[in-house]
Amino acid sequence: MNRILTDDEVDEIQTAKIERLEAESWKAINPLWRLVDPLSVRQAASLIAGFDPNIVIFNVSDDIWFERDGYRDSDGVGWVQTAYTALVNAINAGKLAATIRHNARQADWDEYPSINEDERVLDENMQFSPRILFCKSPDWSKTTVEIDNLRKWLKEKGMKSGFFFPDESAIDSVPGYLDPDNPRYSRKLAAAVQAWLAVTASIEAGNPLKRSAKQTLDAWLKRHANEFELTDDETGLPTPKAMEECSTVANWDTKGGAPSSS
Repeated sequence: MNRILTDDEVDEIQTAKIERLEAESWKAINPLWRLVDPLSVRQAASLIAGFDPNIVIFNVSDDIWFERDGYRDSDGVGWVQTAYTALVNAINAGKLAATIRHNARQADWDEYPSINEDERVLDENMQFSPRILFCKSPDWSKTTVEIDNLRKWLKEKGMKSGFFFPDESAIDSVPGYLDPDNPRYSRKLAAAVQAWLAVTASIEAGNPLKRSAKQTLDAWLKRHANEFELTDDETGLPTPKAMEECSTVANWDTKGGAPSSS
């Protein structure tokens, strides 16, 4: 027999539901972050870890916490810290391209560099040019990385999911020989395969060939030559040699001739 919940128990369940929904909403990443390029190292670390950068707080010592009270290390701070450390180390090692920026300020007339600072004259051609004091260590809140470089670095590290790979399930389904990002990608091979797939799909859909297989393949390749950069640099027209090579490779009917009308 089911027990009837008391008012206090109902309130407790409702409160738990609200807190869970608030937590899920709080942790959601604003999709507008996809428009931000480049990103600061701190922003990139937050997004890699799966958190909206606006709710991740860094202090001058690079300690990290969340804007919302009640969330502990187990809730993600450790993830952000690890991603941040990986980014900083990769940039320092020259494995991830970045635009490195330093904190700087104009020095007072009697001010000199302190620990971890250096100085330079703003304009050496001026007799009394202001002196600039700058921190030797990069400012990671201002140092930025471009999305393309970041995504390439993540792939090299075996990461193909998360914020920076929203359509990775579709990407994973593309064979390497059709993936332009594959280091062994061949434009002609990809064109020949795609032509074969397109013409074959049309035939299987009930559309019989009106010309020979090779002629049909050649026509498809000419219509899509620009997609595979198989066009003349000056005229922009399909390159005849490339069209011939691709259609020959894709052609399954090597005997040639017009298709049977029966």
